[in-house]
Order: sequence, then C-alpha cells, then structure tokens
Amino acid sequence: MKKLLSRIVIRLPLILWAIAVIYPILWMFIGAFKSNAEIYANPWGLPHVFNFQNFSQAWNDYNIDTSVFNSLIVTVVGALLTLIMAIPTAYALERIVFKGNRFLFTLYISAMMIPTVLGWIPLFFLLMQLNLLDNIFGLSIVYAVSQLPFSIFVLTSFMGTIPKALEESAAMDGLSPYGVLWKIITPLSMTGIITVTIMNAIQFWNEYFMALIFLQSEENYTLALAIDYISNEAEYTNAWGTLFASLAIAIIPVIVLYAIFQRRISKGMTEGAIKG
Repeated sequence: MKKLLSRIVIRLPLILWAIAVIYPILWMFIGAFKSNAEIYANPWGLPHVFNFQNFSQAWNDYNIDTSVFNSLIVTVVGALLTLIMAIPTAYALERIVFKGNRFLFTLYISAMMIPTVLGWIPLFFLLMQLNLLDNIFGLSIVYAVSQLPFSIFVLTSFMGTIPKALEESAAMDGLSPYGVLWKIITPLSMTGIITVTIMNAIQFWNEYFMALIFLQSEENYTLALAIDYISNEAEYTNAWGTLFASLAIAIIPVIVLYAIFQRRISKGMTEGAIKG
C-alpha cells in the first residue's frame, strides 16, 4: 500500500504536467482543421469535418512555403557551421596541451552564461557593415556562433573519454593530426555530435528574436516571423484556423525529429554528463 501511494504521489504531478503541455498542442491541431465559424461556435470541440483549407491558405496566401524553405536553410547551414567550428575547437581544447588551454576553455564555457540579448545591437551593426543584414546566410552565421559554447562543452565531454592510445597508434601509422581528428575522434564522438546537431537544429528552427532583428524583407522571413505576421493579421481578418494550421506546420518537423532521435538525445546528454 505504501509503495502504491508513493507511486501515485510521484506520478500524479508528472501526469498533470503532461496534460498541461499536451492539451494545448492537441487543441491547436484540432483548430487547424476547423472553419472560423466552428472555432467561434465551439472552440473546444472536434470539427464536424476535417478541412485542409486552412493549411492550403497558410501555405499559399501567407507564403508559409517560402518561410519553411528559409527556416530549413538557416537550420541546416547554421547546424553545419556549428559543427565545422565546434569539432576542431573541442578537440584542440581537450587533447592538445598549450599555454592558456584551460583559460580558453573556461572562456568558452563562461560565454554560455552571457545573455545573447547583450550582443544583438553590436551584431546588427556588424552585419550591416558586412552587407549580411537581411540575409538568411548572415543569420545562419549568427546562429552558429551563438551555439558554439554549448556545442564545445558537450563535445569535449565525449572526446575526453576516447583513449589516447588510439591517437598514438594512428600517428605511428602515419596519420596526420587532421586525419586523427576526422577519422578517429569524430566517428567515436558521433553520439555527442548527433546530440549537439539535433539540439541546435531545434533551437535554430524555433528562434524568433534574432530573426526579427536581423531580417527585414518578407521574402527572407523565417517560419517564426511568418507565424507572427499571421497572428497579427488574424486579429483583423479572423484567420484563426490559418494561424493554427501554420503553427501545426511549424511544430510537426520538431515533433518528428525529436520522436526519431529521442533515445539518441537522452543517451547523448546522459553520457556527456557522466563522462564529463
């Protein structure tokens, strides 16, 4: 009886929290298939007929298709740039002994504690001088740099557990330091690399504030900015179904990606914490 009671006490808050999180998402998906009349008449009920017109209107009339493409480019380019910079940096900080090694590592990690909002104004003028303002590739660079400390922190945890004997054997066989990095260290750190990539991709896909500051043209809008535009329009045009449909379009890739790699993410974060 005591065990049953303890399980209820532990699980009840988790169940209530899960309901509080899942129910609004389900309500959003249900609203995406409703007409405006149904939303006003019965906002909490199921639609009489599942209508895909809201998705078509969001995709075509509000240029969600362009915004999805822009977000995809920003996410992919930003994630790749992060890996290109983070993997060699993490390897150098973890494996190569040089003066100031620990200080540089601490400097990178301490950057995680600095609010990104402090850099928005300097970055705005820097991108303007480099002619990268209102440019999705310029935004990708900003995203990549912003996630560099986190990526280095995770990757150094994995690289630190790889036996140095493997590197010494590879070097004796004539493999260069770059060969050791890309052919030995990188494959053995793949769990951490996948974890970092997915976490960064989700962050880039959902990011709003930096996109709002650094992008100005509607044709360069990411998905978050397009949804914000539809939200403002819905107040005057009653396009609530279209807004719900656009939100569903935005959240589906994140749910699918996390569902596929959920075990990898959990395993990567746990192993990184233990090994670090």
